[in-house]
Amino acid sequence: MLLSGLPREWTHQDYGPATWSPHEIVGHLIFGERTDWIPRARIILQYSETRAFDPFDRQGHASLCRDRTLDELLDLFALEREASLGVLRGFNLNQETLRRTGIHPALGKVTLSQLLATWVVHDLNHVAQVCRALAYQHHSEVGPWAAYLSILAPPAPR
Repeated sequence: MLLSGLPREWTHQDYGPATWSPHEIVGHLIFGERTDWIPRARIILQYSETRAFDPFDRQGHASLCRDRTLDELLDLFALEREASLGVLRGFNLNQETLRRTGIHPALGKVTLSQLLATWVVHDLNHVAQVCRALAYQHHSEVGPWAAYLSILAPPAPR
């Protein structure tokens, strides 16, 4: 709802160097649905620590975004997320399975519980990025009030 129907001028603009537009963020979320959360949960459940996760391609969403409108991406994300949640429900998780561990290629040993919590926080992080990108489209119009609007602060370096 936040993004649906907004003009392209808002949804295809980032908020600074090395940042993404809302359009790209939704593509990234779709790519994550396909290659990150459920696939990694399956690796933990099937292989535990005998197989590390595949590395995640942070730019893997580019081809998804290239030929799709934001509304098409939003619809696709809704379908992908619903499918992921169906798979997650099918895992019939309990405290024992949530403690199972896997190997992240950069972070090392992680639990299924940590992976699932990260999925939630990851989404919230990207909601904040979307809001920042939308707000930034008005950064020059707010004048001196910019001093009171932390959402307009330059992005922190990574």
